[in-house]
Amino acid sequence: MIRDITIGQYYQTKSVMHRLDPRVKLLGTLLFVIAIFTYKNPVGYVLGIIFLCTVIKLSHVPIKFITKGLKGILMILLLTVLINLFLTPGTALVSFWKLTITYEGVAVALTMILRLTMLIMGSSIVTLTTTPNNLTDGLEKGLGFMKIFRVPVGDVAMMMSIALRFIPILLEETDRIMKAQLARGADFESGNLVKKARALVPVLVPLFVSAFRRAGDLAMAMEARCYRGGDGRTKMKPLIYKKRDVIAYIVLFAFMVISIWMGRWSVITDFFNSLYTDLILK
Repeated sequence: MIRDITIGQYYQTKSVMHRLDPRVKLLGTLLFVIAIFTYKNPVGYVLGIIFLCTVIKLSHVPIKFITKGLKGILMILLLTVLINLFLTPGTALVSFWKLTITYEGVAVALTMILRLTMLIMGSSIVTLTTTPNNLTDGLEKGLGFMKIFRVPVGDVAMMMSIALRFIPILLEETDRIMKAQLARGADFESGNLVKKARALVPVLVPLFVSAFRRAGDLAMAMEARCYRGGDGRTKMKPLIYKKRDVIAYIVLFAFMVISIWMGRWSVITDFFNSLYTDLILK
């Protein structure tokens, strides 16, 4: 399961998404997240899914590589489903013992699963199609307006980029340590939850040691290269908007306006509410 986490990894290939300015992809991800959490009817989600599938197709990243990243959040999805199924009031669908599953709970659970799935897949596209250097430059340029408030934008962008890129490194290190412990007779599967947690101690200790060692090595490397923050730092390949970036901005804002309008349009929402009332409640 550790190897199934794709957030923070970069997939090397040639595509339109790889050539886009990182600022476009960062803003596009933000707009996409805002959009999927404002939908009130299925039409909005259909538009969001079409947009996400189009972006994945343009990225040339295999769909299996993106979807396998969902395995890492299965527990979160399961917990979300259970909470919404049993704690959402409404019209009873199934009742057993002291628990009741409602129609509204099923609808909310399905909505949350769809939102989380789209959120993870959409966010993964950014790191899968953007190199660490471009991601750092995009964050620094995109957050440049915060310099007015004396925020060290360069340092913040560097920290966010390093943290994001350390995810696959630490996952690989965890997998290596677990295999080494298994070869020494460790058992991570049997026993109750407490025993499983105790069995992870021989993994966590060397993992933390390795993480601090890598952080120290990275700090020494940055010091050796005279890194003193983002202010005044020159770039070998400065970010410059091109025609495809302008077109991408237009498409993004058009999607934002149309999808939110369709996803919240009262006529469509009232239609699905009346359909729900006629087919289920009656």
